[in-house]
Amino acid sequence: MRRNTIRLFGSMFLAATLASATAAQTYPSKQVIRLVVPFAPGGTTDLLARVISVKMGAILGQSVIVENKAGAGGAPGATEVAKAAPDGYTLLMSSASTMATNPAINPKTPYDPVADFVHISNVAATPNVLAVNASFAAKDHKSFVELLRKETGKHSFASAGQGTIGHLLGEIYKAETRVDITHVAYRGSGPALNDAVGGQVAIVVDNLPTSLPFITDKRLIAIAVAAPKRVAQLPNVPTFSELGLGAVNRMSFLGVSAPKGTPKEIAEKLNASIKTALADASVRERIEAMGAIVVGNSSAEYQTQVRDEFEIYKRVVKTQGLKLD
Repeated sequence: MRRNTIRLFGSMFLAATLASATAAQTYPSKQVIRLVVPFAPGGTTDLLARVISVKMGAILGQSVIVENKAGAGGAPGATEVAKAAPDGYTLLMSSASTMATNPAINPKTPYDPVADFVHISNVAATPNVLAVNASFAAKDHKSFVELLRKETGKHSFASAGQGTIGHLLGEIYKAETRVDITHVAYRGSGPALNDAVGGQVAIVVDNLPTSLPFITDKRLIAIAVAAPKRVAQLPNVPTFSELGLGAVNRMSFLGVSAPKGTPKEIAEKLNASIKTALADASVRERIEAMGAIVVGNSSAEYQTQVRDEFEIYKRVVKTQGLKLD
Protein backbone atom coordinates (compact mmCIF):
# COMPACT_ATOMS: atom_id res chain seq x y z
CA MET A 1 0.00 0.00 0.00
CA ARG A 2 2.75 2.42 1.00
CA ARG A 3 4.71 1.59 -2.16
CA ASN A 4 1.64 2.24 -4.33
CA THR A 5 1.08 5.60 -2.59
CA ILE A 6 4.70 6.60 -3.23
CA ARG A 7 4.32 5.59 -6.89
CA LEU A 8 1.08 7.62 -7.14
CA PHE A 9 2.66 10.76 -5.70
CA GLY A 10 5.71 10.23 -7.90
CA SER A 11 3.52 9.98 -10.99
CA MET A 12 1.56 13.09 -9.97
CA PHE A 13 4.79 15.05 -9.43
CA LEU A 14 6.16 13.92 -12.78
CA ALA A 15 2.91 14.85 -14.55
CA ALA A 16 2.90 18.29 -12.93
CA THR A 17 6.55 18.82 -13.87
CA LEU A 18 5.90 17.81 -17.49
CA ALA A 19 2.82 20.06 -17.65
CA SER A 20 4.81 22.99 -16.30
CA ALA A 21 7.63 22.36 -18.77
CA THR A 22 5.17 22.14 -21.68
CA ALA A 23 3.47 25.39 -20.61
CA ALA A 24 6.84 27.11 -20.39
CA GLN A 25 7.84 25.88 -23.85
CA THR A 26 4.62 27.12 -25.49
CA TYR A 27 4.49 30.39 -23.52
CA PRO A 28 2.90 32.71 -24.38
CA SER A 29 -0.09 31.00 -25.96
CA LYS A 30 -2.98 32.97 -24.42
CA GLN A 31 -4.15 36.12 -26.17
CA VAL A 32 -3.36 38.59 -23.39
CA ILE A 33 -0.67 39.15 -20.76
CA ARG A 34 -1.80 41.50 -17.99
CA LEU A 35 0.71 44.00 -16.62
CA VAL A 36 -0.78 45.36 -13.40
CA VAL A 37 0.18 48.90 -12.42
CA PRO A 38 -0.71 49.31 -8.73
CA PHE A 39 -1.22 53.09 -9.03
CA ALA A 40 -3.53 55.49 -10.84
CA PRO A 41 -2.92 56.40 -14.49
CA GLY A 42 -0.46 59.21 -15.12
CA GLY A 43 2.23 58.28 -12.60
CA THR A 44 5.78 57.19 -13.35
CA THR A 45 4.97 53.49 -12.87
CA ASP A 46 2.08 53.79 -15.30
CA LEU A 47 4.06 55.76 -17.88
CA LEU A 48 6.96 53.33 -17.87
CA ALA A 49 4.63 50.33 -18.09
CA ARG A 50 3.03 51.81 -21.19
CA VAL A 51 6.41 52.53 -22.77
CA ILE A 52 7.62 48.93 -22.50
CA SER A 53 4.36 46.97 -22.77
CA VAL A 54 3.82 47.54 -26.50
CA LYS A 55 7.38 46.52 -27.34
CA MET A 56 7.26 43.49 -25.03
CA GLY A 57 4.03 42.39 -26.69
CA ALA A 58 5.54 42.65 -30.15
CA ILE A 59 8.57 40.62 -29.05
CA LEU A 60 6.51 37.93 -27.28
CA GLY A 61 3.89 37.78 -30.02
CA GLN A 62 1.02 38.47 -27.62
CA SER A 63 -0.67 41.63 -26.38
CA VAL A 64 0.61 43.02 -23.06
CA ILE A 65 -2.27 45.02 -21.56
CA VAL A 66 -1.67 47.57 -18.78
CA GLU A 67 -4.26 47.50 -15.98
CA ASN A 68 -4.33 50.11 -13.20
CA LYS A 69 -5.23 48.88 -9.70
CA ALA A 70 -4.68 51.97 -7.53
CA GLY A 71 -4.79 52.46 -3.78
CA ALA A 72 -3.02 51.96 -0.43
CA GLY A 73 0.50 52.64 -1.64
CA GLY A 74 0.24 49.98 -4.32
CA ALA A 75 -0.55 47.11 -1.92
CA PRO A 76 -3.87 45.94 -3.44
CA GLY A 77 -2.45 45.68 -6.95
CA ALA A 78 0.71 43.93 -5.77
CA THR A 79 -1.36 41.54 -3.64
CA GLU A 80 -3.53 40.64 -6.63
CA VAL A 81 -0.46 39.65 -8.62
CA ALA A 82 1.10 37.77 -5.69
CA LYS A 83 -2.03 35.60 -5.50
CA ALA A 84 -2.38 35.11 -9.26
CA ALA A 85 -1.59 31.88 -11.10
CA PRO A 86 2.20 31.65 -11.69
CA ASP A 87 1.80 31.14 -15.43
CA GLY A 88 3.32 34.37 -16.79
CA TYR A 89 -0.01 35.92 -17.77
CA THR A 90 -0.37 38.21 -14.75
CA LEU A 91 2.62 40.47 -14.09
CA LEU A 92 3.29 43.42 -11.81
CA MET A 93 4.97 46.71 -12.60
CA SER A 94 6.87 46.64 -9.33
CA SER A 95 8.61 49.56 -7.67
CA ALA A 96 10.48 50.76 -4.62
CA SER A 97 7.10 51.71 -3.17
CA THR A 98 5.48 48.28 -3.48
CA MET A 99 8.59 46.19 -2.86
CA ALA A 100 10.49 48.20 -0.24
CA THR A 101 8.96 51.27 1.39
CA ASN A 102 5.33 50.17 1.80
CA PRO A 103 6.04 46.74 3.30
CA ALA A 104 8.80 48.30 5.42
CA ILE A 105 6.48 50.81 7.08
CA ASN A 106 3.28 48.74 7.04
CA PRO A 107 3.53 45.44 8.97
CA LYS A 108 0.05 44.51 7.69
CA THR A 109 1.12 44.47 4.04
CA PRO A 110 -0.47 41.21 2.80
CA TYR A 111 2.54 39.95 0.85
CA ASP A 112 6.25 39.38 1.29
CA PRO A 113 8.13 41.42 -1.33
CA VAL A 114 10.96 38.89 -1.49
CA ALA A 115 9.31 35.50 -0.99
CA ASP A 116 6.03 36.01 -2.85
CA PHE A 117 7.44 37.11 -6.21
CA VAL A 118 9.82 36.16 -8.98
CA HIS A 119 11.40 39.48 -9.87
CA ILE A 120 12.00 39.51 -13.62
CA SER A 121 14.03 42.67 -14.29
CA ASN A 122 14.61 46.21 -13.04
CA VAL A 123 13.55 48.24 -16.07
CA ALA A 124 14.70 51.67 -14.94
CA ALA A 125 15.96 53.73 -12.02
CA THR A 126 14.24 57.05 -11.43
CA PRO A 127 15.34 60.12 -9.47
CA ASN A 128 12.88 61.60 -6.99
CA VAL A 129 12.16 65.29 -6.58
CA LEU A 130 10.95 67.71 -3.93
CA ALA A 131 8.92 70.42 -5.67
CA VAL A 132 6.56 73.25 -4.79
CA ASN A 133 3.65 75.02 -6.42
CA ALA A 134 4.81 77.86 -8.68
CA SER A 135 3.19 80.45 -6.39
CA PHE A 136 4.92 79.15 -3.25
CA ALA A 137 6.94 81.91 -1.56
CA ALA A 138 10.18 79.87 -1.33
CA LYS A 139 11.81 78.74 -4.56
CA ASP A 140 15.21 77.42 -3.40
CA HIS A 141 16.17 75.06 -0.62
CA LYS A 142 17.56 77.61 1.84
CA SER A 143 14.47 79.82 1.74
CA PHE A 144 12.24 76.70 1.67
CA VAL A 145 13.58 75.43 5.00
CA GLU A 146 13.53 78.90 6.54
CA LEU A 147 9.88 79.37 5.56
CA LEU A 148 8.80 75.96 6.87
CA ARG A 149 10.48 76.61 10.22
CA LYS A 150 8.90 80.06 10.42
CA GLU A 151 5.44 78.75 9.48
CA THR A 152 5.70 75.49 11.39
CA GLY A 153 2.80 73.09 10.92
CA LYS A 154 1.13 75.27 8.29
CA HIS A 155 2.12 73.40 5.13
CA SER A 156 1.54 69.90 3.73
CA PHE A 157 3.32 67.66 1.25
CA ALA A 158 1.66 65.31 -1.22
CA SER A 159 2.80 61.83 -2.21
CA ALA A 160 1.47 59.04 -4.43
CA GLY A 161 0.14 57.26 -1.33
CA GLN A 162 0.75 55.89 2.15
CA GLY A 163 3.99 53.93 2.26
CA THR A 164 5.22 55.05 -1.16
CA ILE A 165 8.79 56.17 -1.61
CA GLY A 166 7.58 59.79 -1.85
CA HIS A 167 5.94 59.41 1.55
CA LEU A 168 9.01 57.90 3.19
CA LEU A 169 11.45 60.32 1.64
CA GLY A 170 9.23 63.16 2.83
CA GLU A 171 9.26 61.76 6.37
CA ILE A 172 13.03 61.30 6.29
CA TYR A 173 13.40 64.87 5.01
CA LYS A 174 11.28 66.14 7.91
CA ALA A 175 13.46 64.30 10.40
CA GLU A 176 16.73 65.44 8.81
CA THR A 177 15.75 69.13 8.51
CA ARG A 178 13.52 69.30 11.64
CA VAL A 179 10.61 70.88 9.79
CA ASP A 180 6.94 70.22 10.52
CA ILE A 181 4.88 69.49 7.41
CA THR A 182 1.86 67.19 7.18
CA HIS A 183 1.72 64.25 4.79
CA VAL A 184 -1.26 64.03 2.40
CA ALA A 185 -1.62 60.65 0.68
CA TYR A 186 -3.13 60.35 -2.80
CA ARG A 187 -4.06 57.34 -4.96
CA GLY A 188 -1.11 57.85 -7.29
CA SER A 189 1.31 60.43 -8.65
CA GLY A 190 -1.17 61.85 -11.14
CA PRO A 191 -3.72 63.02 -8.54
CA ALA A 192 -0.97 64.25 -6.20
CA LEU A 193 0.68 66.31 -8.93
CA ASN A 194 -2.64 67.72 -10.13
CA ASP A 195 -3.39 69.05 -6.65
CA ALA A 196 0.15 70.41 -6.23
CA VAL A 197 -0.14 72.25 -9.55
CA GLY A 198 -3.63 73.44 -8.65
CA GLY A 199 -2.49 74.78 -5.29
CA GLN A 200 -4.60 72.47 -3.09
CA VAL A 201 -1.32 71.33 -1.53
CA ALA A 202 1.88 73.38 -1.77
CA ILE A 203 4.58 70.69 -1.73
CA VAL A 204 5.00 67.33 -3.45
CA VAL A 205 7.60 64.55 -3.22
CA ASP A 206 7.43 62.31 -6.26
CA ASN A 207 9.32 60.51 -9.02
CA LEU A 208 10.99 62.90 -11.44
CA PRO A 209 9.54 61.42 -14.68
CA THR A 210 5.96 62.39 -13.77
CA SER A 211 6.95 65.71 -12.19
CA LEU A 212 9.30 66.85 -14.95
CA PRO A 213 6.66 68.09 -17.44
CA PHE A 214 5.16 70.35 -14.75
CA ILE A 215 8.60 71.59 -13.75
CA THR A 216 9.55 72.25 -17.37
CA ASP A 217 6.31 74.22 -17.82
CA LYS A 218 7.11 76.17 -14.60
CA ARG A 219 3.91 75.02 -12.95
CA LEU A 220 6.07 73.39 -10.28
CA ILE A 221 9.43 74.56 -8.95
CA ALA A 222 12.02 71.87 -8.18
CA ILE A 223 13.77 72.40 -4.83
CA ALA A 224 16.04 69.32 -4.73
CA VAL A 225 16.45 65.95 -6.45
CA ALA A 226 17.35 62.50 -5.15
CA ALA A 227 19.93 61.25 -7.65
CA PRO A 228 23.64 60.33 -7.76
CA LYS A 229 24.36 63.63 -9.54
CA ARG A 230 22.41 66.59 -10.89
CA VAL A 231 20.05 65.48 -13.62
CA ALA A 232 20.60 66.80 -17.12
CA GLN A 233 17.09 68.24 -17.38
CA LEU A 234 17.51 70.25 -14.15
CA PRO A 235 21.16 71.36 -14.08
CA ASN A 236 20.50 74.16 -11.56
CA VAL A 237 18.71 71.96 -9.02
CA PRO A 238 20.95 70.47 -6.31
CA THR A 239 20.85 66.88 -5.15
CA PHE A 240 19.96 66.16 -1.54
CA SER A 241 23.52 64.99 -1.01
CA GLU A 242 24.82 68.40 -2.06
CA LEU A 243 22.56 69.90 0.59
CA GLY A 244 23.97 67.62 3.29
CA LEU A 245 20.89 65.38 3.26
CA GLY A 246 22.35 62.11 2.05
CA ALA A 247 19.67 60.06 3.84
CA VAL A 248 17.05 61.54 1.51
CA ASN A 249 19.13 61.03 -1.63
CA ARG A 250 17.57 57.72 -2.71
CA MET A 251 16.38 56.82 -6.20
CA SER A 252 13.40 54.62 -7.07
CA PHE A 253 13.45 51.40 -9.06
CA LEU A 254 10.75 50.24 -11.46
CA GLY A 255 10.63 46.73 -12.84
CA VAL A 256 8.53 43.73 -13.77
CA SER A 257 7.70 40.94 -11.32
CA ALA A 258 5.65 37.74 -11.42
CA PRO A 259 4.01 35.52 -8.78
CA LYS A 260 6.22 33.06 -6.93
CA GLY A 261 6.32 29.67 -8.61
CA THR A 262 6.55 31.14 -12.10
CA PRO A 263 8.64 28.64 -14.10
CA LYS A 264 12.22 29.64 -14.73
CA GLU A 265 11.78 29.25 -18.48
CA ILE A 266 8.91 31.77 -18.50
CA ALA A 267 10.87 34.19 -16.32
CA GLU A 268 13.78 33.92 -18.74
CA LYS A 269 11.53 34.63 -21.75
CA LEU A 270 10.09 37.68 -20.02
CA ASN A 271 13.54 38.90 -19.01
CA ALA A 272 14.78 38.50 -22.58
CA SER A 273 11.76 40.41 -23.95
CA ILE A 274 12.44 43.30 -21.54
CA LYS A 275 16.12 43.46 -22.45
CA THR A 276 15.29 43.39 -26.16
CA ALA A 277 12.70 46.13 -25.68
CA LEU A 278 15.18 48.29 -23.78
CA ALA A 279 17.77 47.81 -26.53
CA ASP A 280 15.42 49.58 -28.94
CA ALA A 281 16.66 53.15 -29.41
CA SER A 282 13.17 54.67 -29.45
CA VAL A 283 12.25 52.97 -26.16
CA ARG A 284 15.49 54.07 -24.49
CA GLU A 285 15.01 57.63 -25.73
CA ARG A 286 11.49 57.80 -24.31
CA ILE A 287 12.61 56.50 -20.93
CA GLU A 288 15.62 58.80 -20.74
CA ALA A 289 13.53 61.80 -21.83
CA MET A 290 11.39 61.14 -18.75
CA GLY A 291 14.46 61.65 -16.56
CA ALA A 292 14.88 57.93 -15.83
CA ILE A 293 17.94 55.71 -16.23
CA VAL A 294 17.58 52.50 -18.26
CA VAL A 295 18.70 49.38 -16.35
CA GLY A 296 17.43 46.03 -17.68
CA ASN A 297 19.28 43.67 -15.33
CA SER A 298 18.93 39.91 -14.78
CA SER A 299 16.23 38.27 -12.70
CA ALA A 300 18.79 37.26 -10.06
CA GLU A 301 20.12 40.82 -9.86
CA TYR A 302 16.65 42.30 -9.50
CA GLN A 303 15.73 39.72 -6.86
CA THR A 304 18.82 40.75 -4.86
CA GLN A 305 18.07 44.45 -5.33
CA VAL A 306 14.52 44.07 -4.01
CA ARG A 307 15.79 42.18 -0.96
CA ASP A 308 18.50 44.74 -0.24
CA GLU A 309 16.21 47.77 -0.69
CA PHE A 310 13.57 46.20 1.56
CA GLU A 311 16.17 45.69 4.30
CA ILE A 312 17.46 49.27 3.90
CA TYR A 313 13.99 50.78 4.30
CA LYS A 314 13.17 48.54 7.24
CA ARG A 315 16.22 50.02 8.98
CA VAL A 316 15.17 53.54 7.95
CA VAL A 317 11.68 53.02 9.38
CA LYS A 318 13.09 51.66 12.64
CA THR A 319 15.81 54.32 13.01
CA GLN A 320 13.47 57.23 12.19
CA GLY A 321 10.58 55.79 14.17
CA LEU A 322 8.30 56.16 11.16
CA LYS A 323 4.67 55.03 11.29
CA LEU A 324 1.69 55.21 8.97
CA ASP A 325 -0.43 58.35 9.39
